[in-house]
Amino acid sequence: MLFSSIPFLYYFLPIVLIIYFITPKALKNTVLLLSSLVFYAWGEPRYVFLMIATVLFNYILGILIEKTRGKSLSKFFVILSVVASLSVLGYFKYADFFIKNFNTLTGLSIPLLKIALPIGISFYTFQILSYTVDVYRGDVAAQKNPITLGAYIALFPQLIAGPIVRYVDVEKQLVKRTHTFEKTAFGIQRFIIGLSKKIIIANTLGQLCENFHSADDKSVMFYWLFVIAYMLQIYFDFSGYSDMAIGLGKILGFDFMENFRYPFISSSISEFWRRWHISLGSWFRDYVYIPMGGNRVGKIRLLINIFTVWFLTGFWHGAEWNFIIWGVYFGILLLMEKYFLAKHIKKTKITKHIYVLFFTAISFAIFAGSSMKDALVNVGGMFGYGDIPLISESAVYNLRNFGFILIIAMVCATPLFVKLKEKLNTNRKIRHLMDALEIPLLLILLIVSTAYLADGSFNPFLYFRF
Repeated sequence: MLFSSIPFLYYFLPIVLIIYFITPKALKNTVLLLSSLVFYAWGEPRYVFLMIATVLFNYILGILIEKTRGKSLSKFFVILSVVASLSVLGYFKYADFFIKNFNTLTGLSIPLLKIALPIGISFYTFQILSYTVDVYRGDVAAQKNPITLGAYIALFPQLIAGPIVRYVDVEKQLVKRTHTFEKTAFGIQRFIIGLSKKIIIANTLGQLCENFHSADDKSVMFYWLFVIAYMLQIYFDFSGYSDMAIGLGKILGFDFMENFRYPFISSSISEFWRRWHISLGSWFRDYVYIPMGGNRVGKIRLLINIFTVWFLTGFWHGAEWNFIIWGVYFGILLLMEKYFLAKHIKKTKITKHIYVLFFTAISFAIFAGSSMKDALVNVGGMFGYGDIPLISESAVYNLRNFGFILIIAMVCATPLFVKLKEKLNTNRKIRHLMDALEIPLLLILLIVSTAYLADGSFNPFLYFRF
């Protein structure tokens, strides 16, 4: 089930919220767990049992890790949790990748397993690891109630697309949450904005990307148009889902971390990654980079640490070489920026932004490929490789048809409207007018988004890849 679907918006969510708010506090986590399992089983009926088994296994390990803390057994149990969790993730997500590469190296023809990827497994695996590792470190106490732990791991608002919520951040909220009118109102507003970003902007840009893939007359202009559209599609799709998750969390009494903070206004690649997929970046920092020594090591070790983190960041996104190269590409850029490029891009803000957007666009050309070969074709096409024309009829046609939404997307990818609203709010009369218009505008966005869905418009689910 997707947030951006009629069944979720008008059947599942209203029923769950009604049951949740009329249920006594002691049973609210039970409602969350059961509704989350129903939500997951809607699209993955087989794998809901895998999730239940995962919850129970790590529930037991969490208690054992705490009981044996300070002993070698505690380390054994946390390693068991890490190995088991990553093995399950590796089997479902990466088995065929390793088989294909093994066949290529050896010349053998071992058949692929062709296993369906459980939705959201990359996200909830990292949440499980944050729990057991933090229990081992002594940062949190082991959860004694399996229903509470299950509600955390399976929590449907952020189950399939993040943000990656750490147990330490919601430990107290799992036991005691505050529900206020202001919090609920903010949650509804955030959810509708996220839904609109996904349905109205991301899905429309996705249609442009589909047109590119089906076109026969590729050109340099069309490749750039495609990469820019894809880059914005990923941003509005992913940040839209994060907004919806954060909004639903607020309605249910949770405070989830922000996952995106206008990354395209960044003045450096390092700033871009402080603003893009924040929960993933901070997870790798705290559970991989810092335990390896972070930047408190020699230059050679630092290079190894950075390479490892960005290799894993790329590999987390998908079982293809282009994802790995995408991650390593950013790692190399960050190293170049740290030791060389930063000295040469300090002249003006415009220069910095152009530098970030240019190299980010190339990264998304790599990311957009279904394979490494496809990624190289995308990058080559941006610079005219293969004797393709500069302009094509399809490029002009799609620019004419999608130009307006591209401009809207570019503007909305900046904090322009937020800053404008803040400025206007200083005038009391205008602030009252804006407050009065807020609800009608949100209703219009909801109606338009619903109309798109009811019309059966293009509505891809990008996270199947992850």
